[in-house]
Amino acid sequence: MTNQGNKILKGKTYSLFGNHESTDEYYRVIRELTDLFLKRCPDEKSLLLHIRKAGGGRSSLSKAHDSSLIPFIKKTLTESLSLYTEGVRKHLRDLPLSRRLDSILRTKEVQYHLYMIEIELVNRIYKEAFRNSKYKFALIAHCLRDFRPDCRSIEGDIETICRGCTKECFIHIGSVLLKKYNIHPYISLSMDLDKLFKKIRAEHQSVGALGIACVPELVSGMRLCLKLDIAPVGIPLDANRCARWMGQANESSFNIEELERLLK
Repeated sequence: MTNQGNKILKGKTYSLFGNHESTDEYYRVIRELTDLFLKRCPDEKSLLLHIRKAGGGRSSLSKAHDSSLIPFIKKTLTESLSLYTEGVRKHLRDLPLSRRLDSILRTKEVQYHLYMIEIELVNRIYKEAFRNSKYKFALIAHCLRDFRPDCRSIEGDIETICRGCTKECFIHIGSVLLKKYNIHPYISLSMDLDKLFKKIRAEHQSVGALGIACVPELVSGMRLCLKLDIAPVGIPLDANRCARWMGQANESSFNIEELERLLK
């Protein structure tokens, strides 16, 4: 089971299906693009730094030997990833003034493309540190639940826990897989991740965090983890369809096989 019954999902701003029947092609493209960029900048952490600065609109290579790297990356990403972010421009054009203070909601198309590479790079850099962490936990986006029954999740020690109401629920499917790798799964409901992560970090010698969230929220969480010395990895939702984006909650999915590939 790769995606939700091979059902193509369209998000408010992005869909990892693009024009394909599954998201497998997206992950193949992301890996190939990352490999391509690493040929120009072989150090993974250095490339990650340049990509982050490029997303902020600042010149990151003014003193570097390859000043053409960032323009090359942006051009290549636009050509390769635009089919996955077709909804961004309309979303930004229609975004009410009152909601433009939300940095997640006002994410630009070029930032989406850079974030997609950032997620892949962070996974490559911190995968082993995550695996070797004494305590590993996962936050799974609540919009991944099965919307047919009432959710029977219960309060856990840091967030709510899935009770496995239906076998088709992506939170249940993800939780079963995560437990197999000794990762504590929780349903993400808290907006105060800074407070939550600091609490976890204070209670454990070494911590690894796995996120399953929409592209901009996943990147935001990964960056926060790194500031707090938590090893992060993550898988993006196939599309952003929750109430924050669409005004009401809609079913979503993620690539199960990619999650297991990350954990092996």
